[in-house]
Amino acid sequence: MYPEDLIAPMREDLTSAGIIETRTADEVNNLVKKDGTTLVVINSVCGCAAANARPAVKMASTHDVTPDRMITAFAGNDVDAVNTARALMAPFPPSSPSMALFKNGELVHMIERHHIEGRAAEMIADNLKQAFEEFC
Repeated sequence: MYPEDLIAPMREDLTSAGIIETRTADEVNNLVKKDGTTLVVINSVCGCAAANARPAVKMASTHDVTPDRMITAFAGNDVDAVNTARALMAPFPPSSPSMALFKNGELVHMIERHHIEGRAAEMIADNLKQAFEEFC
């Protein structure tokens, strides 16, 4: 686990944009399995989370069409929440950061770490916006 004071600003980077923080398996299950759409963001301490993933999520969150809910869990700290989210993301292997869009509890769009590394935040945000328009 990372020291909480170290990751607090990384958590706040998303929660300050209205992304709901989850820390338990029940929170993830209850939100993802609700009717409607849910974006799940696995947050991370890595550089590609800071430079690409979190900025992309914040950009996409201001789009005209967005999911009913956007939630996040922190890899390495919110173990139960992250493990539950990753199980729902199967057959995709665990990766962090990552983003998954669910509709009525079913996975409909996935962005893995290898789609985030080396790509501009704007490009990732555009990918999310297109998924929002298609599924939300």
